[in-house]
Amino acid sequence: MRVNGKPWRSIWLAEDGRRVAIIDQTRLPHEFRIETLATLEDAARAIRDMLVRGAPLIGATAAYGVCLGLQAGTGDADLERIGAALVACRPTAVNLRWAVDRMRAALLPLPAPQRLAAAYREAAAICDSDVAVNEAIGSQGLRLIQDAWQRKGGRDPVRILTHCNAGWLATVDWGTALAPVYKAHAAGIPLLVWVDETRPRSQGASLTAWELAAEGIDHRLIVDNAGGHLMQHGLVDLCIVGTDRTTASGDVCNKIGTYLKALAAHANGVPFYVALPGSTVDWRISDGVREIPIEERSQDEVLWVQGLTRSGRLEPVRIAPEATAALNPAFDVTPAALVTGLITERGVCPASREGLASLFPEMAAA
Repeated sequence: MRVNGKPWRSIWLAEDGRRVAIIDQTRLPHEFRIETLATLEDAARAIRDMLVRGAPLIGATAAYGVCLGLQAGTGDADLERIGAALVACRPTAVNLRWAVDRMRAALLPLPAPQRLAAAYREAAAICDSDVAVNEAIGSQGLRLIQDAWQRKGGRDPVRILTHCNAGWLATVDWGTALAPVYKAHAAGIPLLVWVDETRPRSQGASLTAWELAAEGIDHRLIVDNAGGHLMQHGLVDLCIVGTDRTTASGDVCNKIGTYLKALAAHANGVPFYVALPGSTVDWRISDGVREIPIEERSQDEVLWVQGLTRSGRLEPVRIAPEATAALNPAFDVTPAALVTGLITERGVCPASREGLASLFPEMAAA
């Protein structure tokens, strides 16, 4: 998408064709900083410290992390070591393991001297595929927004609530939950996007709002607990969120607070959609609440917030008493029964094993 009118991706090869460039998302929205990754540890740190985040982008970064790691050795043991180091960075996002497994499958059959060049080709293919898949998600979701606009008589804006950031910054480009929004905006449909701030890291406030502002899409930042109130008063036409892992039965694991939005939507008759690429489905598991590992991050993310001071400096400030500790689960699971439908690159389906299998029969049978 665009930054100051210029098209960007969230990850790309540096000019030397070896190192990898990313946007440091911990500095947004106040500073647009490019970070260059030169080693496996650089890639692992970028994933672990959330310079990059969002399941598809984590996967793409891991793919290039394999490339960077292979520069120190291309043997079978090197591949296993690299893969293990990357997968350990963030346990919830299934695209991380998916990308590492895809890289391993592509490289292991090759002679060791051929693996480095092949790794760069495969990582680039993963990135290009992600862009195409996410644009297709946008086209599939556009139909839902068009339907909502027609129900409103084609006059008033379609009001969409989203949680966290599932825009182009969470992928290589286009995004998942925001891809339909971008498509609808390009089609001339008036929109109003309710943007949850998404504590504790405020990805909605810092990233989603930044994206929408850059594209000229009308939006309002709201506190995380305002969504239910807006739904009670008929101010939300539909919800679209992303997911970091989806079970074979349609349970979705997304940023903490998603489950509460789904409950509010269910109670108020508001359609609740989840946008995802097929690579985010974990066909090995069925019960998201019991089987998906939930990452618990540092309590400092809850106890401290970062922002721009009146003097123009980006600084953290503590918001709780020194004696107070915090719990910080990064994700929660929304049961399939609360999900109206899953928006994928192949179509929109019910959040169920049968629905997913109808769109991805080859994956369901594997």
